[in-house]
Amino acid sequence: MDHQLQGGLSRRSFLKGAGVAAAAVAGSAALAGCASGAEAAADDWMPKNWDYECDILVVGYGGAGMWASLIGADECGQSVLVLEKAPVRGGGNSSINNGEFAIINDAEGMRQYWHEMTQDVDTPSEVIDAWIEEGLRNCEYADKYDLEYDINEKAIAGTIPEYSFLPGGAGCQSIADPPGFGMASFEILDQKRKDLGVEVLFDCHDEHLIQNPTTKEIVGCTVTIGSEEKTVKARKGTILCTGGFEFNEDMKRKYLKCYPFKFEGWQYNTGDGIRMTEEVGGKLWHMGLAGAMYGMWTRDPENDFLVLMMPSDQTFIYTDRLGKRWVDETRIGSPHNGWHAFTHFSDEICDYDHCPSWCVFDQTLFESGPLSTRQGDWFECGNFTTMLPDELRDWEGWSDDNQAEVDKGWIIKADTLDELAKKMKDIDKWMDADTLKATVDTWNKVCEDGNDPEFHRSAETLNPLNNPPFYAYTVYPGSCSTLGGAMKNEHGQVLDVFAEQPIPRLYGAGSFGNIHSHTYGITGGNVAENMIWGRISARHAAALDAWDEKK
Repeated sequence: MDHQLQGGLSRRSFLKGAGVAAAAVAGSAALAGCASGAEAAADDWMPKNWDYECDILVVGYGGAGMWASLIGADECGQSVLVLEKAPVRGGGNSSINNGEFAIINDAEGMRQYWHEMTQDVDTPSEVIDAWIEEGLRNCEYADKYDLEYDINEKAIAGTIPEYSFLPGGAGCQSIADPPGFGMASFEILDQKRKDLGVEVLFDCHDEHLIQNPTTKEIVGCTVTIGSEEKTVKARKGTILCTGGFEFNEDMKRKYLKCYPFKFEGWQYNTGDGIRMTEEVGGKLWHMGLAGAMYGMWTRDPENDFLVLMMPSDQTFIYTDRLGKRWVDETRIGSPHNGWHAFTHFSDEICDYDHCPSWCVFDQTLFESGPLSTRQGDWFECGNFTTMLPDELRDWEGWSDDNQAEVDKGWIIKADTLDELAKKMKDIDKWMDADTLKATVDTWNKVCEDGNDPEFHRSAETLNPLNNPPFYAYTVYPGSCSTLGGAMKNEHGQVLDVFAEQPIPRLYGAGSFGNIHSHTYGITGGNVAENMIWGRISARHAAALDAWDEKK
C-alpha cells in the first residue's frame, strides 16, 4: 500500500464503508424475496443517529469545494457542511497555483474547439454546452466575490489555449496571473465562506457514502474525523470535490499511461473520491489524463514530490534511460502536456525509455545559480510557498547554491562521466556508460559546429559539457494534477457504471472527473472547472426536495 495512505484507511473502516455501499446490492436482492425481508433490510442500512446534518455536503475544500459551498450557502440559501482531509486550512491545488481561470469570448468558437480538442471522445455535447453556458459567467462571479484579475492584450496573447491552431481556438482565453495568484484568491473566497457561516471540518478521512438500497440515493456519509467515526446527513445532495490522485501510487500505476508519474502540489489528493464513487456503483472516466509537464523527482522518501526545474542557462542535455539524447531539451511539449513526450515505449528494454530521463550537466550550470525556485522567487505558489502553514508546506524551497540538493542525493555528482554513469546505473539499471560518453562527445561536437542536425536545438543554446565535475538528476513526467474521476452529466450528477444514469443526490466537481478527455487543452481550465461545476452542482442539489421530508 502507498505509504501516503498508511494509517488512513483502516480495515475496520473499509469493511464498514464497503458494507454501507453494498447495501444497494443487498437491497436489490431482498426485493426479489418477501416484502417483510425487504423492509427489514431497509431498516438496517440507515444510521441510528446523525452526528452532523446539512442540506448540501461538500467533500473536499479545494477550489471546487470552495465554489460549491459558496453558491450553496449564498446564492441558494442552503445549510452547507464541508469535510476536508488536511489538518488545517484546506485549499487544494488551486490555492497554491498561479490562479488563472479560463474565460470565454466566443461561445460558438469555444464549442468547436472543445469538439476538436476532445475529438468527441467520452465527453457528451450536452456536458460541453453546460460548461460553456456557465463558463460565460466566470467573470461575473469573480466580480461578485471580489476576486482581483486583469484582462489585457498582453495576457490574452500569452495565455491562449494549448492547441490554438485548432478551429475555434480563439474562443477561449484566460485571465492574466491575478495579484497574489491562487493563494490570494483562496484567502478572499475563504473569508467569504467564513462570513456566510459555512463550517469546514478538518482531518476528515475514510469517508464512505451512505446509499439507500432501494432508491440508490446518497443520503450522507460516514467519516473518520481524527480518530472518531461520525455520520453526516446530507438532506439534498453530496458533492465530491476531492481533487485528483496525484499522491496515490497504486492508482497512478493502475491508470496513468506511464509510471512513475510524480507531482508537486497538494499531498492530500489521494483519490478518495474515486474509491467512494466505485463503492456506490459510479462510473469513472478520463482516468489516464493529467494536466502536467515534467520535472525532477527527488527520489527521497522524506520529500516525495516533483520539483519544477528552471536552470538559469542552457548548459545541459537530456538523455533517455540508456544514455541516448532524444529531444530538443528547450522544447518539450506545452506547459500542461509536456508529459506526453515521456510515454515513448521501447521494445529494447520492454519499458518506457524516457521515464525517467536524465538531465546531465557540468560545473558551469551548477555555478550559474539555483536550478529551481527558492522562497519568494518566481511567484508565491507551489508546495513550498512561505504562505502555507507549517503543517501543509512540503519543503522550504531550493538552496541558493544547489549544494543542499547534492547533499540530499536529489542531484548526483561525479568527477568523470564513467563515475557519473555508474551512479546513474545504481538508480536505473539501463544506463550504459559507453553510450552516455558517446552522447556527450556528440553533443560537444554539435556545440563546436553550432548546429544540431538531429533535434534542431537553437544555436544560442548549444553549450558544451566539458567543465567537470559532472551532475545528473532524474526527470519524470508530472507537475500539476490528474484529471480522472467520476463521470458526470450536464448537471454535475455522477453517473452509474451500468446504464450511465444519475446516482441520485451525488455530484462531482473540479479535477475530480475533469471533462477533458483526449488531452488537456485550456490554460486556466482546472480553475474554471472548479468554478463551473462547483456552481452547477450546488444549484442542482439545492433545487431538490430533502430526502427526509418525503416520508
